Amino acid sequence: MKKVTFDELGRIASDSREAIWDAARAHGREPKVYLHWSAGHYFQKFSDYHVNITGDGKIYVSTDNLADVLAHTYYRNSGSIGISLCCCAGATTNNLGDEPPTPQQIEAIAQATCAVADGLWLTIDREHVMTHGEAADNADGLDIDYPGGPYGPQNTCERWDLQYLGTDESGEYTVDYDDPATGGNVLRGKANWYREHSKKG
Repeated sequence: MKKVTFDELGRIASDSREAIWDAARAHGREPKVYLHWSAGHYFQKFSDYHVNITGDGKIYVSTDNLADVLAHTYYRNSGSIGISLCCCAGATTNNLGDEPPTPQQIEAIAQATCAVADGLWLTIDREHVMTHGEAADNADGLDIDYPGGPYGPQNTCERWDLQYLGTDESGEYTVDYDDPATGGNVLRGKANWYREHSKKG
């Protein structure tokens, strides 16, 4: 794993843009950014994700080519990037456990999302940036025929990454994807804030 800055991450995304778009178009869609938690410990990184964010908010990439197909999001790995918070070992829908997302991680994943979306020329909305839980329920409107059916919070809840963050903004588990307090909505809102404010700087 290589530690990078947000600017470096944006350049890596930009360098990978053409290959990622080609791979996504081969599947009849635009590129996706999937947001995860690892269900591990704060400083335990996994090569399944292109980007790992440790408990102190530091950013690590597992590859210099974000077009590499990694095993982060079931049936959705081609033409997509997986970004994961290293956290939430032992989390349940009622309690995020002893290692919930830290404030540093929450801000870092929003900034990393902004950097990657800028590098790929993506709008930061649910169609392009989703949590794994949202993706597992096809909340972006894609009709992916998962063996066994959808597996997110509105169905079997096998994957519910970042459905809530354990913060004042996103304090409770919900299966309503339109609730502004879902983790996905909060993180997209923060990423768009960073995008807007980086343009003013």
